[in-house]
Amino acid sequence: MDFRRLLLAPLSISLVACGGPARYPLAAPMTRDADEKPFSPAPRDYDSPFAWDGADQIVFRPISRFFAVDPAGRAIDVNAYDEVPDSSWFTNRIGKKPMSANDVERGACDDKVLDPDKAKDGSWVIDQGKGNGANPGFRVNIPGIGKFMLKSDPQPEPDRATGATAIAARIYYAAGYYAPCDSVVYFKPSLLKLKPGLKSIDNTGSPKDFDKPALDKILERAAHRDGLVRMVASKWLPGKTIGPYRYEGTRDDDPNDVVDHQDRRELRGARLLAAWTNHFDTREQNTMDTFLSADSKNPKLPGFVRHYIIDLGDCFGSVWNWEPISQRLGFAYYLDPPYVAEDFLTLGTQERPWDHAERTGGIFNYFSARDFDPELWRGGYPNPAFVRMTEADGAWMARIIARFDDDLVRTAVSVGKFTKEDTRYLSETLILRRDAILRRYLTRLSPIADVHLEGESICGTDLARKTHVVPDEQRSFEAKVYAGTALRPSFRLEPQAVPGGNVCVPLAHLRLPPDLPDDAKLRYFAVDITNGYSRGPLRVFLYDLGTRGFRIAGIERPSDTSRP
Repeated sequence: MDFRRLLLAPLSISLVACGGPARYPLAAPMTRDADEKPFSPAPRDYDSPFAWDGADQIVFRPISRFFAVDPAGRAIDVNAYDEVPDSSWFTNRIGKKPMSANDVERGACDDKVLDPDKAKDGSWVIDQGKGNGANPGFRVNIPGIGKFMLKSDPQPEPDRATGATAIAARIYYAAGYYAPCDSVVYFKPSLLKLKPGLKSIDNTGSPKDFDKPALDKILERAAHRDGLVRMVASKWLPGKTIGPYRYEGTRDDDPNDVVDHQDRRELRGARLLAAWTNHFDTREQNTMDTFLSADSKNPKLPGFVRHYIIDLGDCFGSVWNWEPISQRLGFAYYLDPPYVAEDFLTLGTQERPWDHAERTGGIFNYFSARDFDPELWRGGYPNPAFVRMTEADGAWMARIIARFDDDLVRTAVSVGKFTKEDTRYLSETLILRRDAILRRYLTRLSPIADVHLEGESICGTDLARKTHVVPDEQRSFEAKVYAGTALRPSFRLEPQAVPGGNVCVPLAHLRLPPDLPDDAKLRYFAVDITNGYSRGPLRVFLYDLGTRGFRIAGIERPSDTSRP
């Protein structure tokens, strides 16, 4: 006898028209944000002042947040399945379907890349200088291939920054962000041809001649191997660059930009990606907006804005001239009032992780997994989106990071073209830091992902089990049904788990009148699936369509087991 159906019989008789409308309508979730609608004119250029942005985020914003009542609520751009739709900010890649090693290695690059082995002397024409930033360089324009910004390593750090830029760009791209095609190249200086009369802007904002002595200085200070110059080639972004985006507010000249940036889950959740790679320099100057015309051949036509994360050379152990700052990177802001106040009150006796930091990472300096706490990680200064990251935002990003298995991590690191020893160290460190993130953010909210229907069963993958964050034993899954117009506890279901973290829950149909509309409230019910480890369940809202099966309407990951 089917006791579940027996229990449902009196329930179906006693259903009354009480309660409000269903939380999730009978509709497919939004998978694409309509924020790429063409418009004109193009937004004005935005010049982000470095000094002001730093002062604003380090001093003025923290003060205003201290006196303001501004709790971080739910991210706005989240669909009914607890995911972020594709948009001009983010595209679901590794979190939506598996990526091969070749996919990760390619990143954002296409077939038009720099190939020094096939290039002729003088074919790389320098048409723009770059005198500012920590990594000086220049732009080359190659007919039929495109424009590339070539940047060198800081002189005290050979190989690290160029390799970090290429690796982190692959990681960010695979995770779903728009990132440039950055690749490490070794080339002969004879490939370069300097266009006369060039100028560059230095770090003070002053124009300087970019002539042969300036070029020779960059090449001399760059890293070398076997007589070749090592630089990172960053392919010029498509469209018209209009400056960086801010991590808060919206652009008033972009009609598609309607969600405050600090309330976008992909910007909040990027905090964990930054923590994983120690991308501490997450200021707005390391982003870029481009205006893409609806027709790439006619830039005067209406278009839309796309949002990129760029300049990732600070990842994996950047150092400053002042050693105490280098030791603190990733642990504290440049100016961190809470730590300053605590040190004052304890007379400096409080021990900090940076107090025993050691250069154990070779070219990666202080970058390690020791003392890494993803919950306490901090960038150079407060990021308005990062400080509003909620547990749900962090869990969303952790589900993405969980897709980077050991082999994919090693594949990403391989594009850095480091020595064998440095490649091994960085791969192992990233794997350990990844695991620390997963232990923290896959164990509170439900880590069950890839939720779908197989016939008349709900199926998914427990990423905490799959990544060995928790033991992959089979008997701790439980499932409970909430039904009726008030979604009251009704009966339990029997989950079927298989090794590898996969679980399916066979569903039972409700006893319903035959002529109910598909979207009737009586067809609406919820299933809670717990995995025995996380504090809250995976909560799936469905419609029972009778002989036509079931339809998933919404997915939630509450923080406890309270009823819907």
